[in-house]
Amino acid sequence: MSLTTLEVKGEKFGMLSLRMKSSTRNSVPRLYWCAASRVVTDENLTGKVPGLYGKLKDQASAEFTYVCYLTSDFLDAHVRSDRTAFDISERAAGESLIDDISLDDIREGVLKVVGRILAEPLAEARDKGKQRVHDFVSNRAPRYRPVLSKIEARGITVDPSIKDQDLELQLHRHLQKIEAEAIVQGQAIFAEAGSEPPEGYTERLAEYLETVSDINQSDLAAYVSRRRTILDLLERLIRADEGGKYSREDAIHSLITPMRTDSSEIGPDASNLWIIDERLAFHDYLASDKTLKSMPITASESTKEPDILATRLVDSPVLAAEGEKLPLPSIVVVEIKRPMRKDATEDKNPIQQCLDYVKRIRAGGVLTASGRPIPPTHEPPAFCYIVADLTAKMIERCEISNLRPTHDGLGYFGFNDSAKAYIEVMSFDGLVNAATERNRAFFDKLGLPST
Repeated sequence: MSLTTLEVKGEKFGMLSLRMKSSTRNSVPRLYWCAASRVVTDENLTGKVPGLYGKLKDQASAEFTYVCYLTSDFLDAHVRSDRTAFDISERAAGESLIDDISLDDIREGVLKVVGRILAEPLAEARDKGKQRVHDFVSNRAPRYRPVLSKIEARGITVDPSIKDQDLELQLHRHLQKIEAEAIVQGQAIFAEAGSEPPEGYTERLAEYLETVSDINQSDLAAYVSRRRTILDLLERLIRADEGGKYSREDAIHSLITPMRTDSSEIGPDASNLWIIDERLAFHDYLASDKTLKSMPITASESTKEPDILATRLVDSPVLAAEGEKLPLPSIVVVEIKRPMRKDATEDKNPIQQCLDYVKRIRAGGVLTASGRPIPPTHEPPAFCYIVADLTAKMIERCEISNLRPTHDGLGYFGFNDSAKAYIEVMSFDGLVNAATERNRAFFDKLGLPST
């Protein structure tokens, strides 16, 4: 317990500071405004002094919660008759007279004294909060690493016991402010550009470009971190639960791309086709779990639903003559089966299912996603991906289709001459491993685990 005297614009205030044993009842630091020997109002001081949160600790004491009782003749004279509030303005508007005291003036003075009284435990709390931020950024949110120094320069302080989601929100708010300020800064700098830039222009431009570079690195880090999270989730989905049951294929399908949608209904960030093949991100038309009949790229009347179907316009040759017809579209069909599914009947052969979809698409009138006709052809390039575990039956089907095993033994591949289609069968482990290997360099760069 300590008693401190504070003076604000000629008025004296007494501060009785207590270090209360932390408990459910005393869980946050509080300031009690008193008048006529009783508490009139109180307020939570959490975060109002950097490092001041629920619990504090210094070398000479156990954990405690700070409490302050504020008294003054000035407060006694300005308390309302019902003793529930004070007749004091919250803040002085405009140019206030020297003797006009607002609650903000008093509060500001109190907080400065609190900072001095609790200097040692507050310093320790700020160090722990800083370490909490660094640990979170290093292990959970690497996207903030490029801009962390700028966020810290803004004076961020956090409760060391803050939850991950709350810390993420704080960091995101700071990042948004940095981005907004960078836009304003950039507009001002480029507005000054001319034959004779003003003094200090070069330094401000360099600072602006550095901030933009840090923001771009943050965006890239967020993108890579999201990929790591998606692969972690996929790896969990392909594992059996405690009861020995595996996830249904629709759960895995939805993770790769939303079901019963096409590219006119979802944005490019809504799907994770990169897990299968990075090139699938660059498609002309994409449909997920929709009937062939409903697709604008084909005139087929079939109500069959391939899991994922995409067309992609092949790049024109560099020396192509002007006026050439549209290049042929490539056709990509993806079939996803339930992990460790054991189909005993031949009519459920996923390899044959993919080839059948390709045949039906080629037989229909093919259009681009924008509705432009593509010259008739029976041989547009076709790529069939089957994601399924290599059960004995699946291996037998691969061998019958003359597919070769991959070097790691986790898949099969080959080319079907009669269907003019490349076929690749990937086990779920092989799918995760291949996607992880393709992204390993990015994960390593961010310090994310590759396994």
